[in-house]
Amino acid sequence: MSKKIVVLGSLNVDNIMKMPRMPLVGETMALTDVSTAPGGKGANQAVAAARQGADVSFIGAVGNDTNGQFMRTTLLANGINVDSVMTNGDVPTGSAYIMLQDNGANTILIHGGSNQALTISDLNEELIASADTLIAQFEVPLDVITVAFKIAKNNNVQTILNPAPAVYELTPELTAVTDIILPNETEAQLLTGLTVENTEEILNQVSDALLEKGVPRSIITLGDAGSFIADGSHRWWQKPIKVTAEDTTAAGDTFIGTLASVLAPDFSNLDEAVHRASTASAIAVTRQGAIPSIPTRIEVDSY
Repeated sequence: MSKKIVVLGSLNVDNIMKMPRMPLVGETMALTDVSTAPGGKGANQAVAAARQGADVSFIGAVGNDTNGQFMRTTLLANGINVDSVMTNGDVPTGSAYIMLQDNGANTILIHGGSNQALTISDLNEELIASADTLIAQFEVPLDVITVAFKIAKNNNVQTILNPAPAVYELTPELTAVTDIILPNETEAQLLTGLTVENTEEILNQVSDALLEKGVPRSIITLGDAGSFIADGSHRWWQKPIKVTAEDTTAAGDTFIGTLASVLAPDFSNLDEAVHRASTASAIAVTRQGAIPSIPTRIEVDSY
């Protein structure tokens, strides 16, 4: 039976700018390509879960514009329920500006738009209460995430927090209702104030700092160094699956959506779920784009 997953998050239209490298201050550089694609951390994670066979519903907001319709159509095309995607006529659909270098590294600028206009009253309590897992990111207002997670925990729904971008502090109110937190190395550094280095000693210290904030489990994604998992006192390093990266834009989102799609309610298969998520992410970075790069269940099974 498919897991029922609700994603509370962002819907952005990605404006992708390809360049040999990041320009220097004051430098004018010619782009090698420009394109537009559906995206947003919420949308990417929802599609990743859906392509792994999960039953996915989305809670979010778009503007009353062509970009908003584009994002609705994208979710529907991936079998995602959009009944709880609101339309806000006062602000445009969110947008992202992705600077993609030839080596696959990216830098992203975001205009929240309708994502930041989402309110507590937009939450579908019945939908959240009926889910197996609720996922959220920091691209929607913090108070909305906190209330949604409280609803989830009151109904024994698993909660996964991706604190990206790390624009909010981790409040005790939120961490008390968070089952697992999934920052990347930059976000972990911003949230803890500690410098993240790829050594077990340092990663244990950073994990301790995250868990001391009130969450029982953390996964720090480390790009081509893999990921470091802390489940209470049990710690391990998921080594990377070596590939040649073409575009890392959706790597983290693919990891999170895939993890959520297979993670047991009691987290008993966390090790196996992390390995599958790592495999899906490795496949995604060998392809161009965000949503177009996300693999299906069959592709992950056969990798």
